[in-house]
Amino acid sequence: MKLLQINPVLRINTSTGRIMQEIGELAMANGWESYIAYSGGRDGVKPCRSHTIAIGDKWSVAWHGAMTRLFDRHGLASDRATRDFIEEIKRIKPDIIHIHNIHGYFLNYKILFDYLSQSNIPVVWTVHDCWLYTGHCFYYSFAGCDKWKSGCNHCPQQREFPASLLVDRSERNFADKRAAFTSMPHDKLTIVPVSQWMRGEMEQSFLKGYDFRVIHNGINLDTFTPSDTDEEVRARYNLQGKHLLLGVASVWSREKGIDDFVRLSTMLADDEQLVLVGVSDDIAKRLPASIKVIRRTDNIGQLAQLYSAATAFVNLTWQDNYPTVNLEAIACGTPVVTYRTGGSVESVTDETGIVVEQGNLEQVVQAVRTIEQRGKEYYRSRCREYALKHFDKEERYKDYIRLYVERLTLND
Repeated sequence: MKLLQINPVLRINTSTGRIMQEIGELAMANGWESYIAYSGGRDGVKPCRSHTIAIGDKWSVAWHGAMTRLFDRHGLASDRATRDFIEEIKRIKPDIIHIHNIHGYFLNYKILFDYLSQSNIPVVWTVHDCWLYTGHCFYYSFAGCDKWKSGCNHCPQQREFPASLLVDRSERNFADKRAAFTSMPHDKLTIVPVSQWMRGEMEQSFLKGYDFRVIHNGINLDTFTPSDTDEEVRARYNLQGKHLLLGVASVWSREKGIDDFVRLSTMLADDEQLVLVGVSDDIAKRLPASIKVIRRTDNIGQLAQLYSAATAFVNLTWQDNYPTVNLEAIACGTPVVTYRTGGSVESVTDETGIVVEQGNLEQVVQAVRTIEQRGKEYYRSRCREYALKHFDKEERYKDYIRLYVERLTLND
């Protein structure tokens, strides 16, 4: 059997790139032949155990970027690169095609789905964000927009990624996506939201009626595990005697709650220290001295130690699908305090943390104090046991292999 996966990035230091490569490795371990298609213009030639197909080059990516910025045509350029890729699909003859993301300046979705809808190849599409059913944006929760339910227009996030500087084409984009994606026969497309929240949203979109299968993302439970270095970590960052309240993000923004963290820092006691990881230089200049800043780290071991040393992991995100940072904290034995946002609540139970209402910082402080009073040891084993049962990435990848087999069996 042949598996072909599609995603703009291949690098394992990106979440989707790592997931794609590791699914491919598990497929090969189960006797499959694995192919991965990615943006050659963004990743160039990268090491990978699967067969790789580089789509386009830096020039096609640049042109696609220009069409996006000027005319809001994200996903509607890269014509030649897409047609060349379709020829590769015909050559490979995959039994299953697994899409992760097709946005990212490298594919023309109208050309691709014109082929896929006629190809008779079963397609599995993992949904990591909201782009495929909106007229422009990746997320709409922070903007409070629900136009995607009936038809996008006059987009309030035109200048948000993927930003368009001149044209608002959201109404036409919405119609184009609906026509392209719903051209797939219902028995050939299985959509995999990574959260129950996303499934609920998509069931109100133009994709309602398709087969939805939720498969949560998993993490490496050998890497993210409780540590015996908690005191060493506190000494390293001069946090002795403090309750360490940790926040982690790859990119800090209003949507990730950076402004709320600033306000929260003024509400804490002397023995409580807010620590934010992944802060850029520009954001760091805006933060008060009361917040301990740690620049982005590629040292996953040190990040896991920080999770383990924290009294609580605080996630003040205003829009999210199924944040991996929650899983990582819980796997390290640390409870999560999160806003009631999207899929962020789906990893939090009474024994792994506390959910509070969006924007209610008084509830955040109360939740933190509840965790402090119960004590970290109350949560450590409970969090770890929950992670072992629900977050093992190998088990989640097996869910995909089982889904492939099921789709092939149904199409025999």
